[in-house]
Amino acid sequence: MKYIFVAGAPGSKWSSVVKNIYWSPDLDQTDYSDARTYYHDASGTLDLMHLGVYFDPGMEFALPERLDALSRSQLENIFDQPFTGTGTRIIKSHLFSEYIDFLKQTFPEIPMVMVDRGDDACLGWWVKCGHFDITYPLYHSYFRDLRTMSAIIKRQNAAIRKAAQEYPGQRPETNLQLARILGIETPPKEYRQNYAESDVKVTVI
Repeated sequence: MKYIFVAGAPGSKWSSVVKNIYWSPDLDQTDYSDARTYYHDASGTLDLMHLGVYFDPGMEFALPERLDALSRSQLENIFDQPFTGTGTRIIKSHLFSEYIDFLKQTFPEIPMVMVDRGDDACLGWWVKCGHFDITYPLYHSYFRDLRTMSAIIKRQNAAIRKAAQEYPGQRPETNLQLARILGIETPPKEYRQNYAESDVKVTVI
């Protein structure tokens, strides 16, 4: 398995879902650097929440707004750019939620991890985490302003909920269950997450 795709709207806490499997020995972490991290204290303590590359329009590794304009090989060239190691690579993009059918047709063997959270909760959390002052990834270019951000969150969550109904999938309750579904070794014991306690729903298709 070359990739794991992850889709979630801004503020969905999808970064916490990624963080709590990221250090599995089976994953390629060579996209990590200090410059590709972001700490915030929205939970009450200063925590590392963003790590590794995000792929989206206007971000460091930019995707076109029309993802389906690219071929599989063109997408792989973009996805592989920040990595130099071996192992399965987590590829995360907010935009993925709007192209789930295309991605499942183009990469039928690749699992898609979808993270769902209420629209208002997403926007409120994203604002609390720093909104347009978030230093990595940068949201200014594509998401532009709060009105645009709110509309995109609603659109992306709606797409994820639709896909969760239409595709046969699995609903892990913890990051350990998610690792087993993905067929990767569980991360170190300090990484544990219960999705209900985190107020997120995770579906793997």
